Amino acid sequence: MKYIVLVSHGTFAPGLHNALLMLAGESRTDILSTSLENGMGSDTYIENVRKCVSKITEKDEILLLGDLVGGSPLTLASNVIAERGLLSRTVILGGVNLPFALSAALMKDDMELNELIDALLPEAREVMQEFKVYVEENEDDI
Repeated sequence: MKYIVLVSHGTFAPGLHNALLMLAGESRTDILSTSLENGMGSDTYIENVRKCVSKITEKDEILLLGDLVGGSPLTLASNVIAERGLLSRTVILGGVNLPFALSAALMKDDMELNELIDALLPEAREVMQEFKVYVEENEDDI
C-alpha cells in the first residue's frame, strides 16, 4: 500500500487530513497525520510519529508531506522513517497544500512514486493563483 503521511507545525496536518477525508473519501486508511503542537517537546512528537506510522510495513511506500522543508516536524518524521528502515521506500516533500495533497491521494494508486512526484510537482506550481473579484461601480456609489 502507498501511504500519505502528513506532518506539520500546529494543527495544520490534522486539519489537512480532515479536509482530505471530506474530499477523497471518509473511509481512507491510507492517509495518516500528526503534528508538533505548541509547547510539545520533540520526544513527545517523535513518539506520536512512531505511533502514526506503526502500521506501515517494509512492503509499503510512503509519501511524507510536511508544511516546511527543513522544519522540525518533517525532519524528525524523516528520522523516524529512517530508523524503521523505510527511507528507501519514501518520498519526502515540504510545502504541502490541499490541492497537492488531494491530487496525491487520488492519483497515488495509479502510478509509481517517482511518476507520481513527476506529475504532482508541476501541478503544485500552477495551483497558487490570485483570485480576482471585479466589482462594477454604480454611479450611485460614487
